[in-house]
Amino acid sequence: MLHCGSFRLSLSRPLVMGIVNVTPDSFSDGGQHATTSAAVEHALHLIDEGADILDIGGESTRPGAMPASTEEELRRVIPVIEALRGKDIPLSVDTCKPEVMREALAAGADMINDVNALHAPGALEVLAESQAAICFMHMRGEPRNMQAAPEYQDVVGEVSTFLAERLATAQALGITRERLVVDPGFGFGKNLEHNLELLRHLECFAKLGVPLLAGMSRKSMLGSITGLPVGERLIPSVTAAVLAALKGAKILRVHDVRETRQALQVVAAIEETN
Repeated sequence: MLHCGSFRLSLSRPLVMGIVNVTPDSFSDGGQHATTSAAVEHALHLIDEGADILDIGGESTRPGAMPASTEEELRRVIPVIEALRGKDIPLSVDTCKPEVMREALAAGADMINDVNALHAPGALEVLAESQAAICFMHMRGEPRNMQAAPEYQDVVGEVSTFLAERLATAQALGITRERLVVDPGFGFGKNLEHNLELLRHLECFAKLGVPLLAGMSRKSMLGSITGLPVGERLIPSVTAAVLAALKGAKILRVHDVRETRQALQVVAAIEETN
């Protein structure tokens, strides 16, 4: 069970987290949902497709992206939260800024999904005062430079150790494990072989004792494997999501909610017959 604000989410099946990018420079949708009205319309569409959680982001974290100001990020995400908070679905906010976290929680967010694993000064304290869920993601470097020749001796072990340390820090502040989620950070400071190694051994992260989130939807790792441009990576994205679920991922962060849900339904039906 994941405690996510006022929601209690069963993890008896993988949950599908639908992506809502309120940004003009997203790698996946080219800013199609950069306005409040477009973002809300897209979010409602994802709800209709069966999303279990919505992840709202106001700052691009694609490789090479430059940060948005706090004011701009707030301008993008707060109206979307306010428009969706009565839709009976948990709202996650993808941000690394404590000021945005605080305002998002006040506006009705149920979860904070931070690519910087709440390393910003004051971020953990903001979350400790709330009942929101927290997703700690591993990233080496920053979005603007994270893909500049990343190196690991043991990518699975190093990422696992990092996440374990962040969980321990959160728990030391009184944040219960029922509120915590980890994400190995596919594509964030990893090359293709690093990403594949993480996926091959994804079940190793179960030892951390909290739900695992996996986000590979439309990412460049899938383009490198298939040669497909970002707009044609539906099948590779669904395949990667299903593989992650089979290896223990409990939350799948995706652009294509309906197709991912359908694939997971097939897997669930097969598993039920065994």
